[in-house]
Amino acid sequence: MAERVLVIGADAGGMSAASQALRTAKAAGRDLDVIAVDRGHWTSYSACGIPYWIAGDVASAAALVARTPEQHRANGIDVRMVTEAVELDTDAGWVEVVDHAAGRRERLGYDQLIIATGATPVRPDVPGADAAGIYGVQTLDDGGAVLRHLATPRQRAVVVGAGYIGLEMAEAMVRRGLTVTVVDRGPEPMNTLDPDLGTQVHAAMERMGIDVVTSASVTAFETGPDGAVTAVATDAGTYPADVVVLGTGVRPATDLARAAGLPLGPSGGLRTDDTQRVVDGVWSAGDCVETWDRVRRDWVHVPLGTHANKQGRVLGTNLGGGSARFPGIVGTALTKVCNLELARTGLTEGDAVAAGLDHVAVTIESTTRSGYYPGAEPITVKMVAQRPSGRLLGAQIVGRDGSAKRIDVCAMALWSELTVGELAMTDLAYAPPFSSVWDPVQIAARKAADRL
Repeated sequence: MAERVLVIGADAGGMSAASQALRTAKAAGRDLDVIAVDRGHWTSYSACGIPYWIAGDVASAAALVARTPEQHRANGIDVRMVTEAVELDTDAGWVEVVDHAAGRRERLGYDQLIIATGATPVRPDVPGADAAGIYGVQTLDDGGAVLRHLATPRQRAVVVGAGYIGLEMAEAMVRRGLTVTVVDRGPEPMNTLDPDLGTQVHAAMERMGIDVVTSASVTAFETGPDGAVTAVATDAGTYPADVVVLGTGVRPATDLARAAGLPLGPSGGLRTDDTQRVVDGVWSAGDCVETWDRVRRDWVHVPLGTHANKQGRVLGTNLGGGSARFPGIVGTALTKVCNLELARTGLTEGDAVAAGLDHVAVTIESTTRSGYYPGAEPITVKMVAQRPSGRLLGAQIVGRDGSAKRIDVCAMALWSELTVGELAMTDLAYAPPFSSVWDPVQIAARKAADRL
């Protein structure tokens, strides 16, 4: 008989795992019966593209979908949409689900279970947080809800939180013609960068017409007679709002796993081994898991589609009878706001201080091309290295067009545990239209090595 695999969550981690498990099992001569349930309406989509859909750069939700439910079904996966998993018994090997479209409740047995439930936006624990007109932006359904709200003319948007999603959504709202205020608890926007680089982000946002309010905590969401949000109250003032977007981060969606007694880490994410196994017969991948950070040498929750897809492929390979390992992460990410590109990998200076590491931190200013070549733009690189070994601990980049993807060089150096001296002497490509003769990354590495 076929072995039944039940997948909870039909986005990147879950469907990558399901598809890879079928491929691997087929090659090994095994027969799998795969069922996937998801409470939403979409499968295998790019949540990272939602702000660009709302801004108008992407034409439709469908453009963000890599594979539809019908395409998954054609590949042998029984996909059941608008179907929510509500209870899990790992001892008995079943999941209770509710088909909201049919109004039917049933228990689905399994031999192998994949939990890929993703993450949910964090809502401030203050009065009015559940008011109409307040949106997290985590799924295509969320993005559609925002666009439906904006179909009625709106004038004022408040974005709570100035992280990746907060910045991207602030820009999207500006481009839709709204007056935008961003409220954040930190001293500068983008708290994944050190504050000295965050000041550049702050200035770029203000140049775009965004009102940036820092070191401010939300105390309440004010509402009108119809129950819809009208303002965001903070300890620094009150800001009128016709729509509010939450950019306050996400938490692992692991309530079902917690109730079933599965092992969770401090962040609330599921704890897996490097094969993506949780316990015998239960696997997990994506935004609902914690991941091993190769620089911190600790478990972290970093919800990114890049990790979800890789973890799903590793999971599916192992579940299907093959062998694969997920080797961890180094904390690499990038985004843009206005015409400014932002990127980071590894530890910031603040992280190194918090970890009690003896380190040096250097910051350099350079240009994206040779200074004499037309189109050369400013770039700032900040680099952190451990003392006395010189091992690279992290890097941050803020600059104009052509800046952010340079972070990949630093990420590979981190992955390979290079010293800043070694990074300074790596053989990187050079031509005036692309770089100065010393690439900005190498200038920063050389300066750090000199400081050591």
